[in-house]
Parts: sequence; structure tokens; C-alpha cells
Amino acid sequence: MKPTLEFAGASQPTLLSAVVVAALTFSPQIASADESGISFWVPGLFGSLAAAPTAPGWSLGTIYYHTSVSASGAAAAAREVQIGRFSPNVNVNLNVNLKAPPDLLFLAPTYTFATPVLGGQLSVGVMGVYGRNSTTLDGTLTTGFGPISATRTGSISDSLTGFGDLYPMVSMKWHDGVHNYMTYVTGDIPVGAYEPSRLSNIGIGHGAIDAGGGYTYLNPMTGYEFSGVGGFTYNFKNPDTLVQSGVDFHFDWGASKFLSKQAFVGLVGYAYQQVSNDTGGLPALGGFRSRVFGIGPQFGYLFPIGSMQGYLNIKGYGEFEAANRPSGWNTWLTFAISPAAPESTVAPTRHRVTK
Repeated sequence: MKPTLEFAGASQPTLLSAVVVAALTFSPQIASADESGISFWVPGLFGSLAAAPTAPGWSLGTIYYHTSVSASGAAAAAREVQIGRFSPNVNVNLNVNLKAPPDLLFLAPTYTFATPVLGGQLSVGVMGVYGRNSTTLDGTLTTGFGPISATRTGSISDSLTGFGDLYPMVSMKWHDGVHNYMTYVTGDIPVGAYEPSRLSNIGIGHGAIDAGGGYTYLNPMTGYEFSGVGGFTYNFKNPDTLVQSGVDFHFDWGASKFLSKQAFVGLVGYAYQQVSNDTGGLPALGGFRSRVFGIGPQFGYLFPIGSMQGYLNIKGYGEFEAANRPSGWNTWLTFAISPAAPESTVAPTRHRVTK
């Protein structure tokens, strides 16, 4: 029997079901690092209550994701090489800026099993994405090959509306009082809109596997919560460009305070660091290891929808200390619906001890 903690008159799973569905609604896609400044994992994917238990059954999470990012130098040059604007064998002198403001919608159905597995709670799901991505490169780029040099000044841009890759996910959770633990495995099935000669893509053009673990501290008596989830991404070689992105490490965190049974406020953040070099790319770029940090506010609200539980969350991140990747700010608007945990109908047992 799974234990529950009381928070202002409601059981912990009742409050958290929809929240955690949103935390599991993952969106590995736009604007991170690695090949051409794009990676599988999106920093900020996980947040508050990531490892907390959920009610069994089907749930659906949706996320509207908007980001405004820019890059210069090597990150912009890598995109020029990707689309074939100049040969990777030339010398490069850059004054180039890249801008990319995608708008994406993610849909993630998830099923949580009622029967414990290895003493924990098993969930499986898959996510799809649809959206629009536009990219602009402008500035001056000078290339040289031996004694020959050429300078290009101007602007390159394109846009794309379509479907992205598919992302299956399996997670396990364990609950122990105020402590909650999780492990997960996810990956990229590269079936989305992708063309190596195009600036804007929604798919990433190669497969990936990501695995990690997390922890949530949740004290329903005080309303304080903290969560952290870390993991590593292994990227397969892109069959079109023959570039293989390096291994990435990512850590997402969230901290919150429940103001009532339904509302909480807090902070979110992330750290992202590529820990091994890309291979097969432009020699002038070297290993092209990328890095970024982000932090920002969040607000969440839970509410009933008939016999189900609804959840709204908005969070935003400002990025800093970025290297070899586009950076700026991003906003996540989440709506999730999940089963509400049934109210207990069993009267508590009173134990009598006699001497």
C-alpha cells in the first residue's frame, strides 16, 4: 500500500498527480548545444515535484514553449557549415549573428501503472511535437583557402512549420515520507522534419539516448519543496552530416512554496555542460563543447476538472554563461490533466496495547 502525506486536508497524490504529469511532459528539442548549436535535451525539462508520485492511469501533458535566442562566432559558423554555405576545410574569420525564435507545442500521453514494480511506480509515455521554427543569420563572414579569401556580407533566413521527432520515456519512482526518488530513460526517434541544408529544423536528424535520476523533497506540513534531476545524453552519428555530438550532462532543479492547497510559487534553474567533444565537424571549431546556465521564476495552480485533476504552470528562464550554443530566454506554459487520487474510505485503525 502506498503511503500518503496530508497537506491542508488533501492527500499528496491528489495534489501532485497533474503536477508530476507536467514534469514528465518532456521536450528534448530546440536550442541547446552540440552539432550546429542544437541538441536533444532542452534545459528546463524537469522542474518542481519531478520525483513525486502520481495517481495511476492515463494522463496528458501539453506544453507551449517559446524561446528567443541568439548566437555569434563559432555557434553561428557551425550553422553556416551545416547548410553548406562554405567548406569545412577553409579558415574562418567571423562577425556573424544568429537569431532563432521557435514556437512549439508538445503533447505527451503517459500511463502510470497501479501495480508496484521493484517496489516503485512505473510510468511509460511518448511525446510528439508540432510547431514553427525560424532562423536568421546576418553579418560578415570572411573565409580563406590558402592565398584565396572571400568576404560575404548579408542575411540568410528561412522558416519551417511541421512535426518533430518522437520521444519515448520510461520512469520509475519510489516514495518514502518526505523523500521521493526517480530514475528515467528516454530517447529520440528521428522522424521529424529535418533537412541538413536548411537553417530551420524541428527534428534533430539523429537518434539519442538519455538516462538519469532525480530527487524531490516535499514536506506537506510546511509546504516546502525542492527537486533536482540530472542525466547524461548519448548522441548517435547524424547520417546526413556524419557529425556525432558529444556526451552531454544536464541538471534541472526547482524549489517552491505552497501558498494554499492549490497554488505555489518558486524558482527554477538548470545547468548544461557538454562533457566530450563532437567528432566529424569543422576542424576550426575544435571539440565545440557547449555550456549554459539558466534561472527564473515559476507559478503553479491545481484545480479539479470533474473527476480529474488539472494543473497550470508558467515558468521562465534567463540564460547566462553560454558557450558554443544559442542563448537568451525561454518560457514554458504547461497544462496537464491526470486522474485524481481517490479519497480514502478506510477509517484509521486504532491499536490498543495492553500490559
